Amino acid sequence: MFTRRDVPPTPLLVAFEAVARLLSFTAAAAELHLTQSAVSRQVRALEEFVGTELFIRERQGVKLSGVGQAYAQEVREALTRLGSATLACKTNPQGGVLNLAILPTFGTRWLAPRLPDFFQKHPGITLNLSTRLAKFDFQLDRQDAAIHFGQADWSGAQSAFLMPETIVPACSPQFFAAHRMAQVSDLAHVPLLHLSSRADAWQRWFTDEGHAVQVPLGVHFDQFATLAQAAVAGIGVALLPRFLIERELQQGELVCAVPNLPALQSVGAYYLVWPERRAHFPPLQTFRNWLQQQAQQFTEV
Repeated sequence: MFTRRDVPPTPLLVAFEAVARLLSFTAAAAELHLTQSAVSRQVRALEEFVGTELFIRERQGVKLSGVGQAYAQEVREALTRLGSATLACKTNPQGGVLNLAILPTFGTRWLAPRLPDFFQKHPGITLNLSTRLAKFDFQLDRQDAAIHFGQADWSGAQSAFLMPETIVPACSPQFFAAHRMAQVSDLAHVPLLHLSSRADAWQRWFTDEGHAVQVPLGVHFDQFATLAQAAVAGIGVALLPRFLIERELQQGELVCAVPNLPALQSVGAYYLVWPERRAHFPPLQTFRNWLQQQAQQFTEV
């Protein structure tokens, strides 16, 4: 984490970038509407700040040192980002870019169909979405926020509750007809499909349903989408979040493997999580309010 002592004054960086790009103190001075000696002093001050020479001064002119070349590229990119951010703030104070990490199936099945409503209401905000299966680390990953499943116990981050998760043991109608499952214990004798990131889900489900059984081995999948498709194909019974398979249930591609089984909620829930440093970022605040409204409407249906 940098401190103010690590950041040179902006006028020194601007003068350095101009000289580095034009390879001329005279041309840089003309561009910046300063005297040549003023630009020279600013560059010297920057060299003293960083503790090394950034230019090789020759009788024929000036050129960047090896360190100066690398530093010039970084400074130019930083000044460009500052300029873009400032322009966006001036022209669209309620807009901006929000970098959001999402769970793959949650993003495609639940979030994506609702995004047109968000863009219609907030056209100034751009969303950059990327999928994450592993637990996120805001210190290493440059995301503004993430939608994740679990408990509200993320260290160094803040979170907003979105909705719980109701899970359903689901299979194809053909699989159900072939195995004639009538009660929970019957599932211990048929092929079960597993999600790799929730390897103990079936064991917890049997325990919560009041059955101490040995969970049979089965095929493992890394995403809910492929897990659901395997259940549709008749490979076995999958433990799936109900909101992710509403379409398959309505169309008859999947059925509950145990008739009249009461709904059971998962231990975890869905949250929007963000690093503390982004708590007051306007696009995040806008998206958070909209997302919570969408989640509330969904759970009330």
